[in-house]
Amino acid sequence: MKIEFLPPADDELEDAINYYNDQLQGLGDQFYNEFESGILLIKKFPNFWDKVGTNTRRFILKRFPYLIFFVPEKDRIIITAVAHQHRHPDSYKWVSKEK
Repeated sequence: MKIEFLPPADDELEDAINYYNDQLQGLGDQFYNEFESGILLIKKFPNFWDKVGTNTRRFILKRFPYLIFFVPEKDRIIITAVAHQHRHPDSYKWVSKEK
């Protein structure tokens, strides 16, 4: 199954990696490894995770306070946001507003 990122989600992921690497060298790599582990689980069980919109689902990272918002489709998964859990929900609420 193919993984696609909306541009804001790609930017959010890069920002998080850079932030953690600024805090402690290598921590951003650890964040990215956990993110990748989450993506593997999402790919394996795309419809298992909590729904937060008509088609949008949410995966919660374990070690880092981040959420992955995604839309599973037949042959791809679209990552719509990589959001810090303590960020105000209005800053990423658009990911669950669907028709």
